[in-house]
Amino acid sequence: MSTQPLIAVVEDEEHLAQGLIFNLEAEGYRVHHEADGDAALDWLLHTVERPAAILLDVMLPGRDGFSIVAALREAGLFTPVLLLTARGRAEDIVEGFAAGADDYLPKPFDLAVLFARLTALLRRMHWQRDQQQPISVPEEPAPTPDYTLGDRTISFEDLEIRGADKTINLTLMEADLLRYLIERPNKIIPRKEILENVWHVRDDTDTRAIDNFIVRLRRYLEPDPTNPIHLQTVRGIGYRFIPDPGIS
Repeated sequence: MSTQPLIAVVEDEEHLAQGLIFNLEAEGYRVHHEADGDAALDWLLHTVERPAAILLDVMLPGRDGFSIVAALREAGLFTPVLLLTARGRAEDIVEGFAAGADDYLPKPFDLAVLFARLTALLRRMHWQRDQQQPISVPEEPAPTPDYTLGDRTISFEDLEIRGADKTINLTLMEADLLRYLIERPNKIIPRKEILENVWHVRDDTDTRAIDNFIVRLRRYLEPDPTNPIHLQTVRGIGYRFIPDPGIS
């Protein structure tokens, strides 16, 4: 099997799809293209060779990009997804993150920016750990060490929460949000701060979208998700991470 990473391009605009395919192949990637949302999801769920990353248009015939991402995550597939969207509203971006996307890029976009985002995703997800990068991107900060919370260990590098009985995969956005809270123990973090510093969304956005992420993280981490002791809500403001609820 080829060592060149396989990239799935899901895009119904033929001229854009062909341009992406040409440039990806020129950078050393292999490409699989789908133009229909339903066909794309069927291929992604059943293909033998998993793609290293997915470039996914939001507005497609059949299923839209949001529902494709959600279906992949529900099926336990955590391939990195870069959304390509002409819908640049902050609410749409947050909806994509809530569905499980890892990054987004508004149309029209610069190819150099797309390749930088793609390569960064591949590097962070360890798909190219021992391979030469097709293009150079700035070095990332030193890896965040594993974090232990009760009987669970959070690996930010592997995007996993490991427990005694099971391992839970995290999306990149879930991991980034959890890391942001853990790095600020006992501090009240407003929702707007999370939008700006974790997701880099600065428009007038419905901050309640973050609540869905917190609910999922509680299911992963809390002994009783309905009565959280670590990821606490501060009514009307935001959230607070309490590493040791027994210490005041």
